[in-house]
Amino acid sequence: MTEPEIQAQGLKRSFGTTLAVDGVDLSVARGEIYGFLGPNGAGKSTVTRVLCTLISPTGGRATVAGYDVETDADKVRLRIGVALQEAALDPKQTGLEMLRLQGRFYGLSKADTERRLADLRELIDIGSALEDRVSTYSGGMKRRLDLALALVHNPRVLFLDEPTTGLDPTSRARVWDEVRRLNTELGMTVFLTTQYLEEADELADRVGIIDHGRIVAEGTPDELKRSIGTDLVIAVVDGDPEIARTALLPVAGVERVDVNGNEVTAAVSNGPEAISPVAIALAGAGGGLRVRELSLRTPTLDDVFLSVTGARLADRESGTDGDEQAEVES
Repeated sequence: MTEPEIQAQGLKRSFGTTLAVDGVDLSVARGEIYGFLGPNGAGKSTVTRVLCTLISPTGGRATVAGYDVETDADKVRLRIGVALQEAALDPKQTGLEMLRLQGRFYGLSKADTERRLADLRELIDIGSALEDRVSTYSGGMKRRLDLALALVHNPRVLFLDEPTTGLDPTSRARVWDEVRRLNTELGMTVFLTTQYLEEADELADRVGIIDHGRIVAEGTPDELKRSIGTDLVIAVVDGDPEIARTALLPVAGVERVDVNGNEVTAAVSNGPEAISPVAIALAGAGGGLRVRELSLRTPTLDDVFLSVTGARLADRESGTDGDEQAEVES
């Protein structure tokens, strides 16, 4: 059996008394796009920094491209490309100058560097802007240059830490296309950290959801969505939503009921059949409960997140923990 390209066993990372990563186990196959999903402060950026050898684990073990991230850090670094949230680009240099310098850092000859740049011009659509100073680049162009810098040495594993944060939809879609091409044309393993549910759904072969330093769900996007029911009936209510939960649990076809604020979500086996009994149960719930909206849809990754963490991803984005401390201490 082929050894996993990325593997973590009982991985832990503490910052003082704060346990940012709490026993993470994961395995990513060669050539896979693995989406690592979670809100700010969940531990996902800390895991990424450990796997990229930027910080050391305080417990457990991890290997990347067959090498231990702690004892063989130099060997890991030669085999990975990394594009973090904040691109460290020199505004006074041109994109071309930065790419050539990166080639020198990795020990490539001038001829090999020029060959790689020719490949990257085609793969990463930066165009004539490569000859311009980085200070003139848009946010999307900086992201693409940062991605190109991570690819100069043709790495086996590419780490992308929230690569499209702050980009407009058009620029985000272009980054998605480039990630797909790297994976399909070069067979590159991609570890994609993201807050964007649609990004994970669109790109990832498998998704791991991390919450409070632990992986709480893992599988293909379709497997995760199927795990919470075929359909969802969503009720927005005025009054106590726990009254709605109690009223819906006995309804035939209702498999689970989640509450998030004034939104009550019933996972059902057959939406068209269940929506009428759900409406009747809510209407007769009493306690001053009133239904403002009632809708039927199929599950999304956000619904999976709600099911496994008790909150929607957007509601958790203000959280802070060891991720922010990692940025300061690393």
